[in-house]
Amino acid sequence: MNNWTKTLLALLVAATATGAAIAHHSFAAEFDGAKKLKLTGTVTKVQWRNPHTYFFVDVKGEDGQIHNWAMELGSPNVLMRRGWTRDSLKIGDQVTIEARARATTATRAMPHRWSWPTARRCSTARPKKTKGMINP
Repeated sequence: MNNWTKTLLALLVAATATGAAIAHHSFAAEFDGAKKLKLTGTVTKVQWRNPHTYFFVDVKGEDGQIHNWAMELGSPNVLMRRGWTRDSLKIGDQVTIEARARATTATRAMPHRWSWPTARRCSTARPKKTKGMINP
């Protein structure tokens, strides 16, 4: 392989890696930090998959209707390193969630703190940021 081919190959690899890094979104691009929510409801579904884990919660809205909220967490790998398992949150669990709402979708949010009776108060934050809180 000559130098021109090696250079071209290196540029293609760099361009591909950069595209993947840029494609991943930031919190501010999808969620509104000023839209703070406190929701209480029942877990209806848990999706433990890459690139993000989701759990869904039925919450009674101010209009009296039940709304199914999607809660976006980190990847399963990150959650497992913080002590989570597939059984940490189960369908039917009653949860109270503090979250930031999605900027463009009415019933999607990113929780930063929550609790449920069969477990403990939890957080998705790194352990050093969870003073006074215990991961599941």
